[in-house]
Amino acid sequence: MHATPAHATPAHSRPAVTELRLSAYRSHRGAAYPLGPVTLLTGPSGSGKSTALEAYACLAGLASGRSVAEVFPDPVSCVPEGAAPDAQGRRGFRIGCTVDGPAGPARLDLAVQADPELRIVGERLTADGRILLTTALRDPGRRTVQAAWLTGGPAGVTRAPLPDDRLGTALLPLRVAGSTEGQRRVLAAAEQVVVALRSVFSCDPRPDRMRAPVTPAGGRLHGDCDNLADVLHRTRGECATRHAALVRAARTGCAGPVADLAARALSDGRTVAELHRGPGAATPLGRLGQGELRFLGLALVLLTGPGVLAMDPAAELLPAQQALTVLADGMDRSLDARQTAELLRLALLCCARGHVRLTGAVGEGAAGAARGVPGVSVVDLTP
Repeated sequence: MHATPAHATPAHSRPAVTELRLSAYRSHRGAAYPLGPVTLLTGPSGSGKSTALEAYACLAGLASGRSVAEVFPDPVSCVPEGAAPDAQGRRGFRIGCTVDGPAGPARLDLAVQADPELRIVGERLTADGRILLTTALRDPGRRTVQAAWLTGGPAGVTRAPLPDDRLGTALLPLRVAGSTEGQRRVLAAAEQVVVALRSVFSCDPRPDRMRAPVTPAGGRLHGDCDNLADVLHRTRGECATRHAALVRAARTGCAGPVADLAARALSDGRTVAELHRGPGAATPLGRLGQGELRFLGLALVLLTGPGVLAMDPAAELLPAQQALTVLADGMDRSLDARQTAELLRLALLCCARGHVRLTGAVGEGAAGAARGVPGVSVVDLTP
């Protein structure tokens, strides 16, 4: 772990998703949600908060090179309820996003067929009003789509088949030479989208999995935070500044005195995390309440980075040129108002430095308390 250097890349030049579009996905139709550095999605039960974060995570999975079958294991459930099949019995869903960064706003839109077989049947990448990449299913009997991307010059566009189970935008750096101005525009937009989407970490701490001792395994935090003790052992030794910030946060989010957070090795080789209360007094994290454990997990995520989280960020840019986006479903679940407010404070602090963004789903109570807080965007979803 390393603190952000004084000469770090400005936040506005780090690729980031600034809009999520759910044109036709589960309960969402024609929806477009703006996303800022700290965004809270709220609404009554059934309004689609978790679904929106799920769609975001699916786009991230596709950008990371995963197949459409891996990302959508139950594709039929993603089809909007009541959607009728066409004359060929086909049904599907549509999602997309806008990514801002050095190349300007770039829009990615996908059409996915769920029935009768799963495949990406249409993809469009646009920037500055120009279509940079478009794909379409021409022959249902083949496992490819016809792609066309901007070349510039006399040729105009290049046409070639691409697989129908992968995100074409993520494949472009392997197919486009970058020898013309048009090709360079395509590459810049594609790489910007891929970098932003791969810099995503979905986090939903599970207290039932966080209480048991863990076997040390490299210290990379899982999305459910079940190996928090292993990660604490690593972060405490590698970054004293961020560890001190976590301890300060724990004093607000945990009951009783907190002098330190540490990991202790057991005789069987496993590790257990503890709250040090003072000289000779320690409380194993397994004895803490659900809200305290969820709070510590989320706080640790916000205060660390891709090198400590179990994720695979894009290798095209240095970590200082990327912004980690944390997706936190049920962010305020089991938390009291004080804990939620402290997490928002940490998020705003990290986002001000430009290396972290947060998109969380919260209840109406937490959203109400966050309205009007400078730097926090509250997006209301309606069922």
